[in-house]
Amino acid sequence: MVSVVTLISMIIQIYIWLLIANAILSWLFVFNVVNANNRFVAVVGEFLYKATEPVLRPIRRFIPTMGGLDVSPIVLILLLIFAQNLMWEYLVYR
Repeated sequence: MVSVVTLISMIIQIYIWLLIANAILSWLFVFNVVNANNRFVAVVGEFLYKATEPVLRPIRRFIPTMGGLDVSPIVLILLLIFAQNLMWEYLVYR
């Protein structure tokens, strides 16, 4: 059982890093630091968008943007960390 929980925990950690990378890349696009016409940047941005947007979209329906700041990745990261800690607490340390 510990192996399964460890695997799920690693997947959650990878997804958290994808959320962080998506937020950073979106800031780089907005501030014109990276060239959106660069094929590599476009592919990475599209991958991150497709990987994170289906989960972020329902959160955005409940939490609107605050002055142009999208807090949905922060809310999702907190929820994922909570779920991860809950999983470890109830499935392993029982």
